[in-house]
Amino acid sequence: MVLAGYNEEMSDSISSEEVKHVANLARLRLTSEELGIFTEQLRAVLDHAKDVEALELDDIEPMSHPLPIENTMREDIPNPMLRPSDFLSEAPAVEGGRFLVPKILGEEA
Repeated sequence: MVLAGYNEEMSDSISSEEVKHVANLARLRLTSEELGIFTEQLRAVLDHAKDVEALELDDIEPMSHPLPIENTMREDIPNPMLRPSDFLSEAPAVEGGRFLVPKILGEEA
């Protein structure tokens, strides 16, 4: 991860001035309390990224999921279609073979 003003040779952790600069680029106004909180949080994220980067992963095959994934869907079996009378009989109001719903927002039919 490359941040404006962040240079590994300069420091092992990000400074509050660098976080302030990035916040300014993002057009964020931070209070001094927020600046302290976000500096610590970003420092923790960057430290974790260094830990991950240090791992020896050359012999690890890339994967999309750590466990084998199996399709668990049921077989697609066609069934007879419902007749309109099957579901319209359960409707509170029906008109012309369709569900009748109240008008909203003063719409005209």
